Amino acid sequence: MNNGKPLLALTMGDPAGIGPELAVKAAADPGLQRIADMVIYGCPDVVAVAAGRFTPDFSPAIKPTGDLKFSAVNQGHNDPVCGLAAMDAVVAATEDALQRRIDGMVTMPMNKASVNLAGVKFTGHTELIAEMCGVDDYAMMQSSGNLRVAFVTTHIPLADVCRCATHLRIVEVAHLLNNVCLAEGIKQPKLAAAAINPHAGENGYMGREDEEVVKPALDFLRREGVDIAGPFPPDTLFIKSTLDKFDGVLSMYHDQGHIPFKMLAFETGVNSTLGLPIIRTSPDHGTAFEIAWQGKADCRSVFAAVRAAAVRAAAKR
Repeated sequence: MNNGKPLLALTMGDPAGIGPELAVKAAADPGLQRIADMVIYGCPDVVAVAAGRFTPDFSPAIKPTGDLKFSAVNQGHNDPVCGLAAMDAVVAATEDALQRRIDGMVTMPMNKASVNLAGVKFTGHTELIAEMCGVDDYAMMQSSGNLRVAFVTTHIPLADVCRCATHLRIVEVAHLLNNVCLAEGIKQPKLAAAAINPHAGENGYMGREDEEVVKPALDFLRREGVDIAGPFPPDTLFIKSTLDKFDGVLSMYHDQGHIPFKMLAFETGVNSTLGLPIIRTSPDHGTAFEIAWQGKADCRSVFAAVRAAAVRAAAKR
């Protein structure tokens, strides 16, 4: 901490994408500077070029995590060198967070294909950071204001959802969602769960999973004191009149929650990893190769991610 403010790491993201632009603009923003001190983890030459181009009156603090030169960046394209550089920044920031050298981390977008092209199996920030933290019970959450969506399953094939959306997993993620609501000052969180099948299975006529797995899990949660309703048909759960009744939504699989969330809050969404011993947030979008290094990146999501990390870090003290 410095002057009572949390110290946050901003990873540079994929150098071929909009990550460096987002990082320097966040670090230079006076409003964010009032609530957090920020240091950018990444390749000094790449970050320096981004600062010179997008924030010429501001020189960010940099934690070097590699020596990739900007001249070697294949802007707007998948590149294994860029993928590894982005991953190195995340690994360094996670290590520092675990050692309490920083109070939280905000990760700029990475490209999964670029990392995998380097021969490294990579499914996402969430899984990498959780593995480094030695955590098995974790979950992805997207949020914007009072809209929070946590995911029972994430980066798996749709064909595997019913096998992985178990009683235990539903209970675990619901508790993580309930806990983050409590941590954000909601004294009595009200949660809603989406069904797996269309029309919540129509009493078993459109699939037995909601009858045999989801409903018993929700009953168990209620006995444990979690106020959770459902399962709701997924096609009506995300309409405003329903959402306004709840502080958090439990989504059973990736697209079930991601599609409506991004339609409602794409520009302001924050991605968080729940269940970690460290604080990690990120903007809720990708590398946007098509506008990389053009000064066109929308900063609202990353600014929201920094604010969320700062609030949670301050509350954790």
